[in-house]
Amino acid sequence: MANAQLRELMARGTALLGSDVAIICGAMSWVSERHLVSAVSNAGGFGLIACGAMTPELLDAEITATKAMTDKPFGVNLITMHPQLLDLIAICGKHGVTHIVLAGGLPPKGSIEAIKENGAKVICFAPALALAKKLIRSGVDALIIEGMEAGGHIGPVATSVLAQEILPVLASEIPIFVAGGIGHGDMIAAYLEMGAAGVQLGSRFVCATESIAHPDFKKAFLRGNARDAITSVQIDPRLPVIPVRALKNAGTEAFTAKQREVAQMLDEGKVDMAAAQLEIEHYWAGALRRAVIDGDVENGSLMAGQSVGMVTKEQPAAEIISELVEQANKALSAR
Repeated sequence: MANAQLRELMARGTALLGSDVAIICGAMSWVSERHLVSAVSNAGGFGLIACGAMTPELLDAEITATKAMTDKPFGVNLITMHPQLLDLIAICGKHGVTHIVLAGGLPPKGSIEAIKENGAKVICFAPALALAKKLIRSGVDALIIEGMEAGGHIGPVATSVLAQEILPVLASEIPIFVAGGIGHGDMIAAYLEMGAAGVQLGSRFVCATESIAHPDFKKAFLRGNARDAITSVQIDPRLPVIPVRALKNAGTEAFTAKQREVAQMLDEGKVDMAAAQLEIEHYWAGALRRAVIDGDVENGSLMAGQSVGMVTKEQPAAEIISELVEQANKALSAR
């Protein structure tokens, strides 16, 4: 239970999300589905369905199933480069989804307006101060600033640097959630004191009891530490590949080979740049599925943030949130 001080610091975040605490469970493809999303929301946090490469029909079914498991607010994370983005937004509107997070690049023309027409809140990722200002002008309701310590697709700047650059300038204008490398309540308290409205954590929830991740995927997380969570390397300057942070394994090498294959397809004129980037995205979706669902932890992708070393046991989502809140309470009381 959040104490009075923590509740006050999280007030803008909880008001925006409609949750008890301003802790978002970041959208992780294949992991953030109905079971984990509903468990996090039922526990007082804010769950996010990871739409990823889902078709509108699949997202429709996932939202329906999640609503059957919780009556608490939850959101949907949509990838901006999805070829059917507007159709996905329409599905969210049909279900009255209250919050949509747009990830993976600047929102395409008309997407923010389409979400707002449905009465939903729009949350976007801001990897730099100038982009944060631009997104605020575009009418977003909140921002997430995520540093390179995060798992999955990442930017080049550390969370603490982004927080120092952006929070003092914009925290009074719009609710801002900090993400990337957060695994302990002390860090949550620190970012809230800097002006954040809340936080987003991903890796910490992978080993939740309710997470459908394969037991071997969870074991890899329990064994992993910060140094094991490394970033992918871009091998062709023409192919702008967003780096991905994951636990090192044979799959890390396979991605290098995949980049060479896609670069050759570009050379031969078999694909244009947009199609090449989609090829890479589909590779990640497949590699992640092999690890998360099939348990192929050698050849699949073990996307993990540097906070993976703070994941020490499998436990219910409610217990994870309760621990984080208790740690934040203690940190604030000790100040």
